[in-house]
Amino acid sequence: MSQVPQIRIPATYMRGGTSKGVFFRLEDLPEPCRVPGAARNRLYQRVIGSPDPYAKHIDGMGGATSSTSKCVILSRSGRPDHDVDYLYGQVAIDSDFVDWSGNCGNLSTAAGAFALHAGYVAPERIPRNGVCTVRIWQANIGKTIIAHVPVSNGQVQETGYFELDGVTFPAAEIVLEFLDPADAGEDEGGGSMFPTGQVVDELEVPASLVVGGRLQATLINAGIPTIFVNAADIGYRGTELQEAINGDQGALAGFETLRAIGALKMGLIDRLEDAPKRQHTPKIAFVAPPMDYVSSSGKTVRASEVDLLVRALSMGKLHHAMMGTAAVAIGAAAAVPGTLVNLAAGGGERQAVRFGHPSGTLRVGAEARQVDGQWSVTKAIMSRSARILMEGWVRVPGDAF
Repeated sequence: MSQVPQIRIPATYMRGGTSKGVFFRLEDLPEPCRVPGAARNRLYQRVIGSPDPYAKHIDGMGGATSSTSKCVILSRSGRPDHDVDYLYGQVAIDSDFVDWSGNCGNLSTAAGAFALHAGYVAPERIPRNGVCTVRIWQANIGKTIIAHVPVSNGQVQETGYFELDGVTFPAAEIVLEFLDPADAGEDEGGGSMFPTGQVVDELEVPASLVVGGRLQATLINAGIPTIFVNAADIGYRGTELQEAINGDQGALAGFETLRAIGALKMGLIDRLEDAPKRQHTPKIAFVAPPMDYVSSSGKTVRASEVDLLVRALSMGKLHHAMMGTAAVAIGAAAAVPGTLVNLAAGGGERQAVRFGHPSGTLRVGAEARQVDGQWSVTKAIMSRSARILMEGWVRVPGDAF
């Protein structure tokens, strides 16, 4: 009985922010996988180890969480004033699905560093020592990201003293600028930062989830489409850690119902039953005013240290920290007076917020402006870190794709 041997594909396993993913150069992929389609999807799934009914990813590079079931393709950009094109795929864990509908803000950090590692940045633009500005075209959502990557002796500086809650060890700081993160176009809810034209909407929801069947929500397209609700309105405090949500199947089903209703209101899906095929977007998050809580590391976060509390779900589970793109949405919504995020932070005008999440705190800045009654965000800024965990080849069976 003949067997198909494994093939090996050059790959780099990287941490970016509070996520991990397998990075590829486009030219290193098998030819059928260099273009969108079934072959690329199957390759991603086999690399990660999905779909896995055991939800463990034993036979792949994934970590069986939304933060670690990711693959990235980078290529030299043909766009003016950009160094690389960055394409991200979120691989479902236990279902046959790869979601291309949004970006990963955490891995955007690693994309900036990988662009240098992979030789995509012109040598004359890389300082011997200092900071290299990497201009990234985020191909999933059609947006520009600027990564300010530290360089030492002509190479990416990966070690340092920057601490990021949700990441165990310190590393070098990479500053990310998300340019014009709102107005994601027709595929993201009609091209408006607030797709309904309102900073707060009232959703009709099952009375079994919310007494009275009405729920206030801020629906925003900035960084990633996100649905924000008040923690108190759905029976939470905003201090919850993963085990309080992820072990409650009823709660998870309720959040998915709310997410589907919000997605329909935003114009991201045509029918509620389409939501399972759009798992990566929109995100759903709940917010609350500051209060003391103990983070997942055991560190106490004081109310005086943050402007508000935020908990967000990704791929159906409460995230252990905060997705980078959701942090952009938080910063953008906080900058607009009257949103639920802004009100939880105390209201008024602000250009930055520090919010508490399950692993600690994070600061994000955003510049918002209103023109002719329409809000827009010109830029969102935050700091993350990234480093290579392993590099070489990833192996998959030759008939995997």
